[in-house]
Amino acid sequence: MTHEDYRRALESATREYEELGVKRRAIDDRLAELAQTIGTLSKLIGLTPTVPLGLTDAVRLVVRGAGVPMTPTEVRDRLRGIGFDVSKYVNDLAAVHTILRRLNQSGELRFLARGPGVPMYVWNTGVTPVALGPDILRFMRENAAEHQAIHATDEDIPPRRPPGRPRKRSR
Repeated sequence: MTHEDYRRALESATREYEELGVKRRAIDDRLAELAQTIGTLSKLIGLTPTVPLGLTDAVRLVVRGAGVPMTPTEVRDRLRGIGFDVSKYVNDLAAVHTILRRLNQSGELRFLARGPGVPMYVWNTGVTPVALGPDILRFMRENAAEHQAIHATDEDIPPRRPPGRPRKRSR
């Protein structure tokens, strides 16, 4: 294979990777919507789930399915709305706060400060990788020295050697 064949293969693999990432997010969103629908409909007809959902998974389900930032109170209310029994917790809102904080620390959620005392959380969709083409990389490398020169200060100038002193040679 030639260098150009490798380049085309890389571009094709990168394009497919990005397309699959978009499809995965769409599938995850749809799964979250369906899980909420199933939970709500099951409760309405009097069925109880055969596999009980834990609080952490229920919070994941609610926040992922919402698609918009949510306060802990909204998360708790949505949990009740889908039929999750929050009454088993002494302080249901504190339990929701704890789960949201842990999911934020693990990177699954993002914390959004919306003013004093109004914490909000949103599902962390991640970053879409972008492949830089060889032309862009070459441009960036060529202009790195120019960028450094623009931001140079007097401290960046190396000290001068006194005249007449020979350089030390390393062995």
